[in-house]
Amino acid sequence: MKFIVGCDLEKFKTYYKRSGRGDLGVTEEKIITANPSHLIVWREDNNIIGHAIWHETNTEEHRKGAPRDKEDREILENLLGEKKADFIELHELWLLEEYRGRGYGKKFFDFFEEFMRKKGYDKIVHYADHPAAIAICRQRGYREGYLAKEAWSVFYFPLKKK
Repeated sequence: MKFIVGCDLEKFKTYYKRSGRGDLGVTEEKIITANPSHLIVWREDNNIIGHAIWHETNTEEHRKGAPRDKEDREILENLLGEKKADFIELHELWLLEEYRGRGYGKKFFDFFEEFMRKKGYDKIVHYADHPAAIAICRQRGYREGYLAKEAWSVFYFPLKKK
């Protein structure tokens, strides 16, 4: 299994639909189209078996022109310890069910954290509701908050230079 930064959009859409996730959302397509490196696919035997989508954001806006609501902003300010902070949001993370339980999630976080460090970023935020993603974030020492209206755990990890 290996991680590949970027992917042909049409191939990704085919995988996405086959994965049971339905059609790729407008927001996700915009993120990928604007910067293909914001899509990381997981490949095994030349097949896509998982993916992650990320984007740059801050405590004020979820995406350009989309302000955060009060609860979300307050959780982020508390977790990050700053009123106004820029960070990377791990927007979407998915692994096909038949590949789960093999340690690929941990390997992905190892890869993703180092990838972000090398790109010069210093903060990662991830909203999660899947028990495996929540467990990995907790094991890795991510600080945790909770967004009640969405029933999501909100995780923050400061990237320290190694």
